[in-house]
Amino acid sequence: MGKLNVVILRYLSRDDFRVLTAVEMGMKNHEIVPVSLLSSIASLKHGGCNKILRELVKHKLVVYERTKAVQGYRLNYGGYDYLALKTLCSREVILSVGNQMGVGKESDIYIVASPNEEQYALKLHRLGRTSFRNLKNKRDYHQHRRNMSWLYLSRLSAMKEFAYMKALYDRGFPVPKPVDYNRHAVVMELINGYPLCQVHELQDPSALYSEFMDLIVKLANHGLIHGDFNEFNLMLDDQDHITMIDFPQMVSTSHPNAEWYFDRDVKCIKDFFAKRFNYESELFPTFKDIRRSFSLDVEVSASGFSKDLEKNGDLLHPAGTEKNTLKLFCYLYKINPYESSESCSFLH
Repeated sequence: MGKLNVVILRYLSRDDFRVLTAVEMGMKNHEIVPVSLLSSIASLKHGGCNKILRELVKHKLVVYERTKAVQGYRLNYGGYDYLALKTLCSREVILSVGNQMGVGKESDIYIVASPNEEQYALKLHRLGRTSFRNLKNKRDYHQHRRNMSWLYLSRLSAMKEFAYMKALYDRGFPVPKPVDYNRHAVVMELINGYPLCQVHELQDPSALYSEFMDLIVKLANHGLIHGDFNEFNLMLDDQDHITMIDFPQMVSTSHPNAEWYFDRDVKCIKDFFAKRFNYESELFPTFKDIRRSFSLDVEVSASGFSKDLEKNGDLLHPAGTEKNTLKLFCYLYKINPYESSESCSFLH
C-alpha cells in the first residue's frame, strides 16, 4: 500500500487494461485467478496473456501467488488504483494527479486536476491497514462473511461515503461537493482549509463550539450520527467555516448503541476545546434533545436502522451487499439499472 505512482499509467496499453480487468473479474469467484481463466476473460492467447502478466507483476499492479492447489494472480491496490483512474480519466473527470495531501488509517488523499483545470481531492480507500477486529467493530460492510477481500471492502466503503456525501450536500450540510466515484476512489471538492487538529488559535471559541454542537444535533435530527466527530475529521478555513469530512462509519439514530455514539461525538468536542483552547461549557446536547424531522438514514441505508423502518421501502436493506448498494446509487443518479447495462457500468 505504498504511494500512488501514476508514471506507468500512460504507458499501459489497451491489452494491459484488459488483463487487469480480467484479474478483477476473476477475483469475484477466486482468491487466486489462474492464467487459463484470465486469458479466456481477456480474450487473449495464453502466451500473450502471460507476457502481459509478467509486466504487470514487474510494475507491482498484480501479485503472483502459488499454492499446493493452484497458481495464478490477484489484484493489489496498485492495479485497483489504475483501473479506477483509467475509468475516471475516460469520463473526463480527472486529467492529472498531483501531490499527496494526506494519509489516513484507511485512505490516501491526493490533489487531482480536471480537463478544465479545476482542482479536486481524490480519496483512495485502503481498508486493511487496521486489524480485522477493528474493522469488524467499526464497519458492517462484511455482514457475516468469513472471507473478505480488502479491495471489495474498500469499494463498499467508497460507495457508502459517496452516498452520504451526496445526500448531505444536497441538504445543505457543510461537506465537500461530491464529483464522481469509481471502485474505491472518490473525487470531491478540494477544501481550502486546515484540519481542526492543526488549529491552535480561534477568534471566538464559544461560537465555534456552539456551531459544532448544533451540527451534531442537526445530523441527529436528520437520523444520522457521525460516529467519529473529532478534530481529525473536521476542517476550518480562514474564516472559521466548518467542513465535515470522512463519514463512512455513520450510524442511524435507530442503532442500538446510538446514544453511546452520540455522547461520544459530543464528548470528543468538549474534551478537545477544553484541552486545546482552554474553553469549557456546561451547555451541551444530549440524546434526548433530538427532534427527528427527517429520515436521511433510511435514504442512505445507514448502519443500525430499525427493522420496522426496513419494511417501508425498497432501499431499506442492510448496507454491504452489492445489489442493494447498486439500487441506492441508481436511485441517487435517477437511472434505471435494468434499461441498459452501460448506464450503470460505472458501478461495476
